Amino acid sequence: MGQEFYYIQMEKYARQAVSEGIKSAEELIVTMESEIYRVLNLHYNRNNHIEVPSNFRYVVEQTLREFYKAIQGGKDSEQSWKKSIYKIISRLDDPVPEYFKSPNFLEQLE
Repeated sequence: MGQEFYYIQMEKYARQAVSEGIKSAEELIVTMESEIYRVLNLHYNRNNHIEVPSNFRYVVEQTLREFYKAIQGGKDSEQSWKKSIYKIISRLDDPVPEYFKSPNFLEQLE
């Protein structure tokens, strides 16, 4: 589980944005009502046991924009194209919260 699901979703939504003809990363705005936000929250926070960190929305938005820029720029044809995105995301003040990475995260909630 952990970050894999997160990045799979990011790629999926970024590709969708490209195919829908979105012209710039700035057009990608993530709100708490956004489908991608809801999908991630549902996956990691099934019973709403935890309060989502306030800047999780920001991190999601930034990650989505980085994936979008990479795909739009054709970087996804390179083998390790996601590595540069991971680096950028890890530099954000508050990366994906630790508990998202924990494999027994959901069990802790039971």
